[in-house]
Amino acid sequence: MINKVILVGNVGVDPEVRAMESGVKVARVRLATSERMYNRQTNETTEHTEWHTVTLWRGLAETVDRFVRKGSQLYIEGRLRTREWTDKDNNKRYTTEILADEMKLLGRRSDSAAGTGASQGQSYGQPSQQPSYSQQPYGQPQSPAYSQPQYAQPQAQPQPPAPAMPADDPDDLPF
Repeated sequence: MINKVILVGNVGVDPEVRAMESGVKVARVRLATSERMYNRQTNETTEHTEWHTVTLWRGLAETVDRFVRKGSQLYIEGRLRTREWTDKDNNKRYTTEILADEMKLLGRRSDSAAGTGASQGQSYGQPSQQPSYSQQPYGQPQSPAYSQPQYAQPQAQPQPPAPAMPADDPDDLPF
């Protein structure tokens, strides 16, 4: 069975970050995703915005606390979770939220908390029961707190052109 959600959206209000009695941090983020639909009959474009509640734990919550603010653009990978609770009038209520396994900060550096070290495409993740294929090369374990950030590869120095092979060389194979 697969339960996977991928969202790219904008944070609607400053995140709510709390610490549990055990000291574990949890963050709740309201994320807006939008889609545009064109109606050919009326020649109008309408936009539909969907609001998602995203819950992040431990290292992800710490990162949210440090870098995410209203207006931040986020990439979220996670899974749907529905909870049941009882309201003050003793009615059963249900809420569906996204439990985040991985988060990437998108947008410009200045979009994050006053440019405090968060870079474009910075990736954070939590270990889950399912393997994550996004950051680590095959066979390397992931860190328990968060995934390895992606760093830009250094620019390679230009190489001198290789000597040309004669066109009639029988050892010059096309593969």
